[in-house]
Amino acid sequence: MTLTQFEYVLALNTFRHFGEAAEHCNVTQPTLSAQIQKLEEQIGIKLFDRSKQPVVPTQQGEALIQQMKQVLHQKQALEELIQSQKGIINGTLRLGIIPTLAPYLLPLFVNAFIQKYDGIKFYVTEHTTEQLVSQLLEGKLDAGILVTPLQEPSIKEQPLFYEKLVAYVAENNPLYNAKTVQPEDIATDKLWLLEEGHCFRSQMMQLCKARNTAKDKAHFHYEAGSLETLRKMVDMSSGITILPQLATTDLSTQKLQQIKHFPAPEPVREVSIITHRDFVKKRLVDILRKEILLHLPKTVQREKPSHLLPILQ
Repeated sequence: MTLTQFEYVLALNTFRHFGEAAEHCNVTQPTLSAQIQKLEEQIGIKLFDRSKQPVVPTQQGEALIQQMKQVLHQKQALEELIQSQKGIINGTLRLGIIPTLAPYLLPLFVNAFIQKYDGIKFYVTEHTTEQLVSQLLEGKLDAGILVTPLQEPSIKEQPLFYEKLVAYVAENNPLYNAKTVQPEDIATDKLWLLEEGHCFRSQMMQLCKARNTAKDKAHFHYEAGSLETLRKMVDMSSGITILPQLATTDLSTQKLQQIKHFPAPEPVREVSIITHRDFVKKRLVDILRKEILLHLPKTVQREKPSHLLPILQ
């Protein structure tokens, strides 16, 4: 038995496809397949049922794969400790981030991070909350940045900051001249929402007590995939939408007049960096977390406020 064979087994367990697992391990498919078969012959147990598509672990294989995962976690932890003792910062960090954060948070710190830590290979992808959590649990991502709490026992959450929610109002909307906006004053037939799958959609609906039937009588139905699209749809109508604080930081002076705050206590969402509870790249995640906090605008809250907006699951 070798650690390399364990790595091949875990890759196949993650991707459930020999070709994708081999590509992930940077080896040919015949090499990966042969090494897994060799391991199975050595231990006298079939780890995978190859008759099924996608490939699935056997009942006996499930328990052995979990133990192999623990062995490799210990190996990675040892390697990280050795690098830490030597003062070396390198490795690979695969980060997922939700679309309502990515365009506003990433530009704040990414350039500084990759220049300061050029020994870290940093990969970032956008996912909805559901996709991100799934990929994290499957081992396809090392960490994620999203809105919490998740109520997921296998996930460790480290709050980063707390982001206020504000209303963005069209100039011809009755609420445009208001100093503050009460959630109950928002007409749900004028409320523009993100499409299904975005956790921020549920927060918008929770805040405004909206329902999916709010626009049933309208002739035009549209749900946006991004906050930028929502803003443009509000501008072309007499509508209103909800934006997180970071999405307003690059607005022009004129556009900022369309931002209306809610009365105290203002609703906020908790943004966290999440990892699997068995995750071992703790040092790299700690470095990333510190770099993000270093580059946040001073107006963004670091401490937990008295009121958080819950996520509807």
